[in-house]
Amino acid sequence: MDLSQKANVSLTERAQSAAVAPYPQLAPYFKETAPAVLIGLARNPHLKERDLLRLLERKDLPAKAVEAVAAHPITEQSYAVRIALARHPRAPRSVSLPTLKQLYLFDLVGVALAPTVPADVKRAAEELVLKRMEGLPRGEKITLARRGPGRVAAALALTTDRTLIAAALDNPYLTEAHLIKVLGLQQVPSTTVKALAQHRKWSLRYNLRLAMVRHPLTPFHAVLTWLPNLAVSDLRQISQDPAMPEPVRRYVQAHCQARTEPPVAGSVRLRGPDSSSHLH
Repeated sequence: MDLSQKANVSLTERAQSAAVAPYPQLAPYFKETAPAVLIGLARNPHLKERDLLRLLERKDLPAKAVEAVAAHPITEQSYAVRIALARHPRAPRSVSLPTLKQLYLFDLVGVALAPTVPADVKRAAEELVLKRMEGLPRGEKITLARRGPGRVAAALALTTDRTLIAAALDNPYLTEAHLIKVLGLQQVPSTTVKALAQHRKWSLRYNLRLAMVRHPLTPFHAVLTWLPNLAVSDLRQISQDPAMPEPVRRYVQAHCQARTEPPVAGSVRLRGPDSSSHLH
């Protein structure tokens, strides 16, 4: 028998031993790097909850070992192990996705925000959060708006509750892209649009200003403030949007003309639409 055959026999024996060794003899197997040994260890019936968690702390744990942990008798009784399974980067989708459904709301939030969780698993966790948040008490909604994923915060901003909107707009995971999608929805509360137009951070973003200029619920005084700092080419483009109220469209077009043509003697200063509060 050559050295490679001896090594294979040795590996096979170690994997078999790891799967059946009594608890006092398990310590050396946790130092192993061979996938076959780790898979065998994950199947060992003598493992305790802390041992399964110790295995799942290893980001290099093979997918089959993660599957073995999921099938271990302890896992059914251990909520902590199920959380660790859902967050493991190598968990097969046949393990992670069903496990998500067993998690509490804010543990789902943790999965959705964990940097090592695959993108499709994060999105699945977000979907579950979105489905469950409707019936939440107001206090929990505010906490979720502050701490949840950006997509969840954007959904929670669609309300007339000013406190909830403020919490959502201050969410550190909320992005400009999330808010542009919000402004593109068919039904957006005027409270949300006004809060966005007044927000210390988001009201300064160029693309959001463009989106709000074309939105019929944006306060006109905000539009007047932004127009001089928006490119004429962009203003002309958004003025083609049929959703823009006609009086505002004419004002924007006149503003563009005034900026691109020399002033004519005796010309009259631009006046905005009659509505001074918001655009209907």
